[in-house]
Order: sequence, then C-alpha cells, then structure tokens
Amino acid sequence: MRTINSDRIFMISIYVFLIVMSFVMLYPFWNSVVISFNAGSDTSLGGITFWPREFTLENYKVVFQDKRMMSGFVISILRTVIGTAISITCTAIFAYGMSKKQLIGRKYFMIMCIITMYFSGGLIPAYLINRELGLMDSFWVMVIPNIISVWNMIIFRTFFIELPEGLEESAKIDGCGNWRTFFSIVVPISGPVIATLSLFAAVWHWNDWFTASIYITSEHLMPIQTLLQQILSSNIMSEQMMQTNAAAQGHMASMQSVTTKSLTMSTMLVATVPILLVYPFLQKYFTKGVMIGSIKE
Repeated sequence: MRTINSDRIFMISIYVFLIVMSFVMLYPFWNSVVISFNAGSDTSLGGITFWPREFTLENYKVVFQDKRMMSGFVISILRTVIGTAISITCTAIFAYGMSKKQLIGRKYFMIMCIITMYFSGGLIPAYLINRELGLMDSFWVMVIPNIISVWNMIIFRTFFIELPEGLEESAKIDGCGNWRTFFSIVVPISGPVIATLSLFAAVWHWNDWFTASIYITSEHLMPIQTLLQQILSSNIMSEQMMQTNAAAQGHMASMQSVTTKSLTMSTMLVATVPILLVYPFLQKYFTKGVMIGSIKE
C-alpha cells in the first residue's frame, strides 16, 4: 500500500508540474493574442489577462491598411518556399559528398566549414560582395547568400554516414551513378531529416527581416517581416511626436484605440501565425528528425 500511495503521489506531482510548465509557456502567447484584440487605450490601464476587456480589430486594421502588405506576403511566401528548396537541395548534396570516406581532403574541408560557423567576414564585406555580384535590390539577395548552412550540412552528413553501405552498393551493381543513387535511393529514405531541416530553414527565411532592410530598397520586394517592422517603428515615432508636437495629436486622436503595445502584439501575431500552421504537417517527421545521430551502432 505504501508503494502504491507513493507512486500515486509521484504521478500527481508530475502532472501538476507539467500543468504549471504548460501554463507558464502558453500564457504569454495567449496574453499577446488578447492584447492584440483589445483597445490599446484600455490596455494601457492594465489588468488584461485572459480575455479582451474592450474588443476591437483596430490594431489589425492599422497593420493591413498598408497597401504593401499583400505584396509583402507574396514575397515572404516565395522567399520561404524557393529559399528553403534551394538551400536544402544544395546542402544535402554537399553533405552527401562530405559523408564519403574516399573524398580526398575531407578532414580539411570539414575544418574549413566549421570555422565559418564561428567566424564570419562581417557585415561590410558581405555587403561589398553582394554589391559586386549584382544582387543589390533583388529577390535573390535574400536567397543565394544563405544557400549553404554548415549546421544543416553536419546533420545531413551524420544521417548519411549512418545509412547502410549495402544500399549504395546494390544501387551501383544495378548500374546507378552517384547522382542517381543520391536522388533515387538516398533522398527517398531521408524524409525525417529533410522535413526537420526544411522546417528550420523555412522558419529562418520567414522570420528574417534584417537582410531585406539592408539590401532591398524597392517596396515591391520587401518581405512581410520587414514591412511590419517598419510599421511598428513608424507608430513608435508617431507616439513620440505626439508627446512633443501638438500638431501630431490630431492624427493620433483618430487612432486613440491603438497604442505601441497593442500594435506590437498584432504585428507579432501576423508574422508568427502563418509559419505556425506548418508545424502540424511536419510534426511526425520532426519527432524522428531530432533523434538523428543520437543512436550509434
């Protein structure tokens, strides 16, 4: 009986701990959703917890009133899809070559790749290189410089090394070359690692706003994240002007239900929700992919 009671107490403690941890992790996101649907003037009074006290869509209207938003969504989607596809393809091919023991100088190539993970040329050299390559103010400046990820290459390489050698040997006996072996044998059985790293790459491309802010000047090439950052910055400036300039108070009076905090929450959700919708479709692959390299024979 003592053993049963102690096990029951232990299980109850585990469930209580998990419930508390879940609440701690989920509440900030839910509170952000609530604030984004609450009038900013009311939010500034405090006390907004689990439900909007003064429901409004004004925060989202301010965000989507900008005509560049739809163009920004299209650019972000194209960048995420094209950038992820090219990056995963090139990184996987690179990793497949690096996984071969007969590759001459493989050790030194690996050292050179790892060095780039810790040291970079810096922002100014990168800017000069992209300018010389003619990538300035183009869609490809957000894709080409980030094609190869050394971290993803190492994960791919670890997965390829663990594949049975008999698979490739049998393919070569059937007359397959390296390219056909890779695309016909290796890629189809690499679903978990491809899905996992594709998710990582897609999240990075979707969330990145800094690259476009440096290299893009045309409004029609701005991704949604960069536009949202600009909208948020302009609202902060307007709020500061209202405090020092009486002429700006008329403009802000028409937007009295919108504050910097409420607009911050709405812009965050606009940029976050689309990429969150991808997770359910890749969850089963993600669970398998995170275990890559953890088991050694």
